[in-house]
Amino acid sequence: MKINNAILHVFDFVSCINVFSEEELDCGVRTQKSYVTRIVRKALTSLDNMHGEFSAESTFADGLRAYARGERGFADLSRQIGEYLADQLGRMSKSVSTDLLVVDFEEEPDLAPGQMTDEQIERSFSGAGDRYVGLFLLESKQAYMHEVGKGESGGRNDIVRHFAILPNPSQKLTSFALIDLRTLEVTFQDKKREIAGEETWLIPDGLLRCSMQASTKDTLGAVTRIVEEVAEEYGANTAVALSKAKAYAAQSVEENDDIELEALADEVFEAAPAARDRFEQVAREQQMPERMPLEREAVRRVTRNHKIVTDTGIVITFPAEYARTSDYITFTSEPDGKISIQLKNINHIENR
Repeated sequence: MKINNAILHVFDFVSCINVFSEEELDCGVRTQKSYVTRIVRKALTSLDNMHGEFSAESTFADGLRAYARGERGFADLSRQIGEYLADQLGRMSKSVSTDLLVVDFEEEPDLAPGQMTDEQIERSFSGAGDRYVGLFLLESKQAYMHEVGKGESGGRNDIVRHFAILPNPSQKLTSFALIDLRTLEVTFQDKKREIAGEETWLIPDGLLRCSMQASTKDTLGAVTRIVEEVAEEYGANTAVALSKAKAYAAQSVEENDDIELEALADEVFEAAPAARDRFEQVAREQQMPERMPLEREAVRRVTRNHKIVTDTGIVITFPAEYARTSDYITFTSEPDGKISIQLKNINHIENR
């Protein structure tokens, strides 16, 4: 990743002072570059990322286009973003002091480690790769810290409370947006806030003026919930049905970057036409599109394994693709209604 520009603005609602930075962060300083990079990477790889498209009335999109063309500066763009957000956050009944981090960065192509040529690396950081503008609302945390040299003699160590601690970059981000400067595709997360007495989505509805599409995680969750409900309704093994659905999704996005509900139903309920028809009926009732675009990496992470827990306390985690064959694991329904699980072709067992 290459950080082209980064700037930090401070909205202090305790002292009621907003401090807009006139200079960018010095990412030549290791601490600052590390923090910014980790925040950006955390946002890029989150499973909860939602997606959107700018409306025709979005002035923010117009400003981004001007910035991408070199017609306005980075600091000017970030200040405009900051002034709007500070004004809106200040209208909350309980405003939380927040820092705004704005970053212009480039991301290398999606290749496995060791597979990038020198030419690809150079192109990825010279405008031919993916370039984004990211904005991150970092709510201040309260923390305790030591303070030395206190007391009359200066020999006492005290415990004090600090009210302006930035969140750890490993923590979950709740409010941010990433915009691809070439396509203007929007990726974001946000939470509802009560501003001026009304609940609103500050980032997508207020700042960006963009649509809101469900995250890959939520989309897959909705599909698998229907699969489980239909499988249970028709007496099918839910563990097999769910793992087959995950395996299909993983294979489909590798080929097409989306899943087709009809094909998924054929895969999961191949031996039960009535259940397949019921799945398609429920999907239509819930107004799910026939084809659903998904993020490849997010699908990989969600569908890699399937975990089951039996009523006897046994926990089994297995690769979801194993449900498509009987070579490694099989589920058998016994005459008394109980289920038997058989693990096969095992060469070695490791205790953990």
